[in-house]
Amino acid sequence: MSADEAGLDKSTEQLELQVEEAQDEEERDVAIPDLEPLSYFGTDFDVHGLVRRLNQKDIVVPSFDPVTDSESELSGFQRKFVWKKTQMDRFIESLLLGFPIPGIFLVQQPNKQLLVLDGQQRLRTLQKFFSGEYASGEEFRLDNVGKEMKGLTYGTLEDEQRRLLDNTFIHATVVKYNRSLGGDESVYSLFERLNTGGTNLYPQEIRVALFHGELVELLRELNGYSGWRSIYGPLSERLKDQELILRFLAFFEDEASYKRPLKVFLNEFLSAHRDLEGLSKDDLRKTFHDTCDAASAALGRRALRAESQVNAAFADAMLVGLAHRLKRGPIQDLSALEQVRTELLGNADFTSAVARATADEERVSRRLSMAKEAFGKVQ
Repeated sequence: MSADEAGLDKSTEQLELQVEEAQDEEERDVAIPDLEPLSYFGTDFDVHGLVRRLNQKDIVVPSFDPVTDSESELSGFQRKFVWKKTQMDRFIESLLLGFPIPGIFLVQQPNKQLLVLDGQQRLRTLQKFFSGEYASGEEFRLDNVGKEMKGLTYGTLEDEQRRLLDNTFIHATVVKYNRSLGGDESVYSLFERLNTGGTNLYPQEIRVALFHGELVELLRELNGYSGWRSIYGPLSERLKDQELILRFLAFFEDEASYKRPLKVFLNEFLSAHRDLEGLSKDDLRKTFHDTCDAASAALGRRALRAESQVNAAFADAMLVGLAHRLKRGPIQDLSALEQVRTELLGNADFTSAVARATADEERVSRRLSMAKEAFGKVQ
């Protein structure tokens, strides 16, 4: 690996997050049309009851990618536990001091099981504190608290402290959701609006829950393909790599129906083909593998990058254009792909379509059409 490539490896993830966060902000600002009302109700749970329900799996924090709870309507949308021990300690201390804490959001499924939409960190912390372990083999003792509580575990709480903790009520807003009755976009919008803080869920993290099925599982599989990893780089903890694969498949299969907002286009594609309805898994896999192999052999990391970071709009064009060319058969002169990339980046009409307002219908159509035409000339 050259020094330049090594430097690219080190800087790519940070730069990628910067450009993708900007694109996500643009999409978040676009309203989803024709949202349907949601049915919900409020209730209060005592802390002891919440922990009991968590342990009995009456309340479930869905496992996050790649492990999912396949029996749930909404599986896989929660990220892995991210709170530090300091945050965990201070949350328990707040309860023991009687401080008010934010409520939680749950989603009620047809089987009455409640899935955690918002509040994972708090509920996991309670479960861990009651169990006596904050990590495997690590006793959960309060460390980052006032001296009068330092060193306490759930088992060593005084009776008054234990009763106060056990009987503290946490308010829950419970949303009723049955995907067979529709309302997917309304639930998606609720996910978006609830998660606006520093650890907010990203669009693809919401989709793997709301539209979980065979297509989501295929995205996970394709994301591990060696040819893809060689052009994308390290795995994205925020599923940006899986979202890029989804964009490629959606534009390749259904470009003609595209209209803003992009997030709704991707949602509708996943919803319509949740269990690969109307699609061939084998065909999608072959198209993706062949496209990645050709891109990796000829372009490497440059296949998805107009400059130094992954550019989703540029990647759309490169992957879709190359995939359409490969419908005719293998490419004899892979070196020609580098020339295509250079020509596209030298065209002001193309670069404007991958640099700003990238979700506009005209710009999407322009960059995909130009890429398909350019790659179509390759022998």
